[in-house]
Amino acid sequence: MYYNTQQYSNDSYNRRPRSRFMDHGPYPFVVNIEDATERNNTFRTALWTGTHLQLTLMSIPVGGEIGLEIHPDVDQFLRIEKGQGMVFIGDRKDRFELQERVSEDYAIIIPAGKWHNVINTGRIPLKVYSIYAPPQHPRGTVHETKAEADAAEKHSRY
Repeated sequence: MYYNTQQYSNDSYNRRPRSRFMDHGPYPFVVNIEDATERNNTFRTALWTGTHLQLTLMSIPVGGEIGLEIHPDVDQFLRIEKGQGMVFIGDRKDRFELQERVSEDYAIIIPAGKWHNVINTGRIPLKVYSIYAPPQHPRGTVHETKAEADAAEKHSRY
């Protein structure tokens, strides 16, 4: 299910324990992303963080949201694996040029410098994975809830 190539190597560079939802970067890593995303129950968990890219898993509760945000220097890719929601993207935080219903198998591309939000409008948690380029969160980030994520982001350099 989750394969991290360092588990098969004896060299000291790769001596790290294998764990389901730990940050495996910057080591080579192979994962069934659909399964990992659907099994994740945290608001945000960094699954892989490298120098130029980061993969996070998200679970947005019913009625919850990612929260209105902007990443001035970070492009973002989101994919919905389970659930349904609404995505909002625009140049201003009070006006969105794009408002779209999304559900399983939808991909959302958010260019750097765009305000955006995703709201869970369904009856089950919205299961999402996100790719940031470059990384947006510190390596090893785990936020159990949105409140925890909001508090951490107030004090983060990212």
